[in-house]
Amino acid sequence: MEGLEAANEENNQLVNVEIQLDDVEMHTVGVELQAANIEIQAESLEMQAVNLEADGLEMQPANLDMQADYEMQPLNWEMQEANIEMPVPHPNITAERINRRRKKSLVWDHFTIEDMGGGCKRACCNQCKQSYAYSTGSKVAGTSHLKRHITRGSNVGCNRVRNQNGAPTNIGLGRRNAVPNRPNRQAILPLSTGFDPDRCRHEIAKMIIMHDYPLHMVEHPGFIAFVKNLQPQFDMVSFDTVQGDCVATYLREQQSLQKVLEGIPGRICLTLDLWSSSQTVGYVFLTGQFIDSEWKMRKKILRVVMEPFPESDSAFSHSVAACLSDWNMDGRLLSLTINQSLTNDATDNLKALLSVKNPNLLGGQLLLRNCLARSFSSIAQEALRVAQDTVKKVRNSVKYVKTFKFCELKFFELQQQLQVTSTKTLALDDQTQWNTTYEMLLAASELKEVFSCLDMSFPDYKETPSMEDWKLIETLTTYLNLLFDTASLLTTSVIPTTNTFFCKMCDIWLELARASTSKDSFVSNITIPMKALFDKYWNSCYLILAIAVVMDPQYKMRLVEFNFKKIYGDEAATYINYVQEGVHELFNEYVEHSQNFTPTDMNEMNGGSLKSDEGGAILPSNGLGLKDFEMYIVETTSQQSKSELDQYLEESVLPRVPTFDVLGWWKLNKNKYPTLSRMARNLLSVPVCTVGPDLVFHTVSKKMDPYRCSLGPETVEALICAKDWLQPDSSGQQAVTVTMEFPI
Repeated sequence: MEGLEAANEENNQLVNVEIQLDDVEMHTVGVELQAANIEIQAESLEMQAVNLEADGLEMQPANLDMQADYEMQPLNWEMQEANIEMPVPHPNITAERINRRRKKSLVWDHFTIEDMGGGCKRACCNQCKQSYAYSTGSKVAGTSHLKRHITRGSNVGCNRVRNQNGAPTNIGLGRRNAVPNRPNRQAILPLSTGFDPDRCRHEIAKMIIMHDYPLHMVEHPGFIAFVKNLQPQFDMVSFDTVQGDCVATYLREQQSLQKVLEGIPGRICLTLDLWSSSQTVGYVFLTGQFIDSEWKMRKKILRVVMEPFPESDSAFSHSVAACLSDWNMDGRLLSLTINQSLTNDATDNLKALLSVKNPNLLGGQLLLRNCLARSFSSIAQEALRVAQDTVKKVRNSVKYVKTFKFCELKFFELQQQLQVTSTKTLALDDQTQWNTTYEMLLAASELKEVFSCLDMSFPDYKETPSMEDWKLIETLTTYLNLLFDTASLLTTSVIPTTNTFFCKMCDIWLELARASTSKDSFVSNITIPMKALFDKYWNSCYLILAIAVVMDPQYKMRLVEFNFKKIYGDEAATYINYVQEGVHELFNEYVEHSQNFTPTDMNEMNGGSLKSDEGGAILPSNGLGLKDFEMYIVETTSQQSKSELDQYLEESVLPRVPTFDVLGWWKLNKNKYPTLSRMARNLLSVPVCTVGPDLVFHTVSKKMDPYRCSLGPETVEALICAKDWLQPDSSGQQAVTVTMEFPI
C-alpha cells in the first residue's frame, strides 16, 4: 500500500501517512485519530491488521473495505484480524467504553500487559516470561513483534494458535519479498500434540545405539545448544542417564528376542569372533544362527563377552558357557564356528564343556568348524605375498595416475586414442581388504596397454610393468576370482544356507589342484601355497557341507558322488560311504530323539496333522484310550516300511531352477518327512562365516575402538547387541541361488 488516508467527518481533518513497505507485506501501523470513519485503498498483495489509536486509546481493528487491481491468492498462512467491511464505531461511544472492550488480537492469549509505572507498559509472555515494549505514554509499539516472538518458536507451544472455528492458523507476518501468486515456502510448524520428555530420552538413546555415537555427546555444548533450540522445555540428560536409557533399551529388546528363541523348533548354531583392543583385552562376539518357525533364516548377536586374557585356552569356553547360561540354550546347540585356530587344550576345554551341556551329534564332528571368510583371507594374502613385488609396481602405477588430476586426464586421453575399453573403475586399494587389491589389479590389467604408453607422456614415470608382470597379474587375478566369487555370497543381506557352498568348494579344490601341478611357473608358484591352505579348510568342513547338500532335493547324494569322483578318483567310494554313513547316523539320532515326543507334540512341532509314511492322516484321540494305539501304529509303520531318509534318497532329484528355495520346499514337505525335516532345518542353518557382511574381506582382525574400551563391558555389550537387534530383519528375502554349470 502506498498511502493511507483517514478522514474525520466532524472537523474534516485529513491525516496522510506514508508507509514504505515491501511488495507483499504490510506491518501494523498505529495512527492517532480523532474519530474513525476510514476508507482504505489497497493495492498490495496482503494486508495485516491495523491498530488505530485515538488519543492514546487503542481502537479495535477496523473492518476494511479493500479494493485490489487483481485477485488475491491465499498463501500458506491465514490472514488474521482482517474481516472485510468492519463497521465504524459510533461517534457517541466514549473512550471508557472503548477501553473496557476486550482486546481481540490473538497474541493476548499468550501475553499479559504489565504496568511499569510512569505511563510505560510492557507485554510479558505467559510462557517464557520475556517482556517486550508495548506503550510509552501515547506511543504504542503495536503487536507485530509479539507475533514474531510466537511464530519463531521463542514461545514454545504458542507458535500455532487456533481461530474462532478451532482450525490451526499461523499468526506470523509472513515472508518478506514474496512473489505474488506464489505459495509461501515458510515452514509451517505442525500442531503440537504434547511434549513427552520420556519419549525424547528414548529416541536419544536409540539414536546413539543405531549410529554408534559416543554416549558423552549429551554433554557436548554444541549438542546441548542444538537440542535447546529445538525444544527449550527438554532438560538435557547426563552421561549416566543416557547410559541407563541405552541399557534399558537393550533389556527390552533382549526380552523380545528371548521369546523368539524359546519358540524356535530346531537347534541354534553359534559363531565366535574375537576382537582385539589397544588395552590387550579381548571381546568375543557370539552370534546365533537358526531357522525360525516360519522357516526363515535368522542371525542375531547374543553376547559380547570381554575376556581379560583372550590368548588363554579357556577364553572361548568361558564365553560359550556364559552365552548358553544366559539364553537357556543347554542341550540346544548344534555347532560352533570359530574365526581362528585353537590349541589342543582350548579345543579340549570346549568339547568338555559341550559334552556335559549339549548332546554331540556325530560324536562332535559338527561341533568345531573354521570360518570361511578368515580362511579365504589367509589364502588371498598368501597369493598376494608370492607376487608382492609385481603387485607393488602396479599399485604405484595406479597411484601415479590417480594422485594427479592432469595425469589422470592424460591417461584418459591415451585410453581414447588407443581405443582401449574397460569394464572396471581404476582405483587405489585398501590393503586391509584383499578384495580391493583384487579389483585394482583386475582394472589395471584391462588398461595395461595404456600404462605401457604412459612413460612417453611423463618421462618421470619409471615403474611401467613389463609384459611378464602383466602375465603374472592376470594369473593372480584368475585364481583370486575363485575366492572372490564365493566370498561375495556372504556380503549380501540374505543369509545363505549351508548347502550353497558345497559345489563352490568343490570347484575351488579342482581348479587349485589342476593349477598346482601346472608346468607354467607363474601358475604353479601362486597356486601351490593357495592349495595347501585350502586343503586345511576343506578337510575341516567337507563333511558338514556334503551332508547339507544331501538335504537339497535338487542334488541329494548325486552331487556328492559326482564331485567326489572327480576330487578323490579311485578313493572316491571311501569318502562317499563316509558321507552316507554320516547322514544315516545323524538321522538315527534324530529318530531316537523323536521318541521322547508324543504324537500331539510332534503334530504341533510339524505345524499340521501327523501323517504316516503311507500318506494317511492319524486321527486325533477321541478320549477312549486310543493314544497307545496311535503310538503303536507309528512304531509298527516305521518298522515295516522304509525310513524317511531312504524314501527321500530313492526319489528322483528335482529339476534345477535358478530361484529354488530349499527352506520353502522343506516347509511344504515337513508333514511328509517330519523327522527328516527337523534334521534339514538344523543342518541348513549351520553358518560358514563368523563375521558380518562388511568384514568378509578384511585381512586383519577387528579391533575395538578406544572409546568403547573406556566404557564398562556391560555397556559395550548393551550398545552392540541392541544395535543388531534394532536392525530391520531381512529374513523374508529370497534365498541365495547358485548356478550349476554341469549335468548330474
